[in-house]
Amino acid sequence: MAEAIRLGRMTDTMEEGFLAELSVKIGDKIKSGDTIAEVETDKATLPLESYFNGTILHVAAKKGDTLKIGDLIAIIGKEGEDYSALLAKPEVGSPKSEAKTADKEEVQPVTSNPQPATNSDLRVKASPLARMIAKEKGIELSNVKGTGEEGRITKKDLETANDGLPTFTGKENSRDVRVSQMRKTIAKRLLESKNGAPHFYLTLDINMDHAVSIRAQLNNVLPAKVSFNDIVIKAVALALRQNPNVNCSWLGDNIRYYDHIHIGMAVAVEDGLLVPVIKFADSKTIQQISIEAKALASKAGSKKLLPAEMEGNTFTISNLGMFGIEEFTAIINPPDACILAIGAVRQEPAVVNGEIKIASKMKVTLSCDHRVVDGATGAKFLQSLNNVLENPVSVLL
Repeated sequence: MAEAIRLGRMTDTMEEGFLAELSVKIGDKIKSGDTIAEVETDKATLPLESYFNGTILHVAAKKGDTLKIGDLIAIIGKEGEDYSALLAKPEVGSPKSEAKTADKEEVQPVTSNPQPATNSDLRVKASPLARMIAKEKGIELSNVKGTGEEGRITKKDLETANDGLPTFTGKENSRDVRVSQMRKTIAKRLLESKNGAPHFYLTLDINMDHAVSIRAQLNNVLPAKVSFNDIVIKAVALALRQNPNVNCSWLGDNIRYYDHIHIGMAVAVEDGLLVPVIKFADSKTIQQISIEAKALASKAGSKKLLPAEMEGNTFTISNLGMFGIEEFTAIINPPDACILAIGAVRQEPAVVNGEIKIASKMKVTLSCDHRVVDGATGAKFLQSLNNVLENPVSVLL
């Protein structure tokens, strides 16, 4: 019996997929478990495997197609078998879908050099003398405001067009890049978060002198180097343990409070942003967090993260300190109620015990969903985080 191979939901948030590679053609012998395509989802590029044995009888999709969940990719069965019943559902490549693609292409901007100025000037009202002067001086008539009848450009308009300044004519160009599935999902989810969750922000400037000292000591004895980001992850986890009302999600009719602490770690990648998750971060040592964070960041950069490694976050941090950014605000990463933006560790004059000294400071900004977390609740969390980072011995325990 012939079977249809359709696009299934490969991640929990996937709505469509981009066919990055198609590995089969009509006549190929396929076994269950064979990879037939590579699909770019909202989170990673994943292999699509066949669940059936047989011969590829029909191929409905092609490399470069964007498919919806349930769209037909191929049909597999016995050689010569009738599969017409499986084509009842419109497929990629059918006249109907091709017409939609053509319609879409007609309205998309085309990347090319602009038309010469003389072509556009033909649509501008101007006297013959004005056109001749404009051509000699290299003036684009489309940039000149006419003062004649019905806006017609005259010789006088051209005499004052540049006010004696030299004219520079350059070429305009642009390019359109296909929006990846990841970027589409980022745009959709962040728009929903920003519009749906009433954000408010709390900023605190933390003295990092002791954290800087502790990090230096750790890196003298530990085989895996510890970053400030690793220290912040551990500190955040400990602060969440002290402030469980921040470790929660808004579910509409319910608020879910988590006993476990899973820290999402925003990682910039070529197509956007991925958020691998350090699970049970409060129970792990700083060295375990450091090793895991580096491994997850590396997998994120090569798009090798598994869906399970990007799920379950109860709180998220976003760190731009390595780029020299001192302060910023972040949009909450659903389903979390909060996200913490981490700035750079910087040195500046500060009053310490009544004396002006050079201190290491770091600004953090907590974005809160006001439906769940009130101002005082968020402030208490930041106080706890401040205490941990200013007295960081606890990160070693």
